[in-house]
Amino acid sequence: MIRISREEFEEAVDDALDSLSEKIARSIAEANVAILIEEEPLQEQAQGAELLGLYEGIPLDKRSVFDGYAQPDRIFVFRGPLQRVATSREHLVEQIAVTVLHELGHLFGLSDARLHELGWG
Repeated sequence: MIRISREEFEEAVDDALDSLSEKIARSIAEANVAILIEEEPLQEQAQGAELLGLYEGIPLDKRSVFDGYAQPDRIFVFRGPLQRVATSREHLVEQIAVTVLHELGHLFGLSDARLHELGWG
């Protein structure tokens, strides 16, 4: 298990977000999505799996102007599981970036299979 401080973890998440193109970053900013760092997933989120991240919401390709008000979508990045799977500090930073990109892919309507094809999970 590789441990880094909460501050270093947050910086790694920010670095992953900073790596996005301006157009993608703007789309995310306009998408009403919160990116949250949690220590561990809730039992109902994990459902027995070791989750590294989770997207909860309505993907952009499924949204409609007729949906009305909706709570912000949420992307969770789970610090504990990511630290447990990492084999080095560099691997942890890489896995944080992959997890952030994977969950953002779900925001844009990409399936797990497609995200794996792209190398994001």
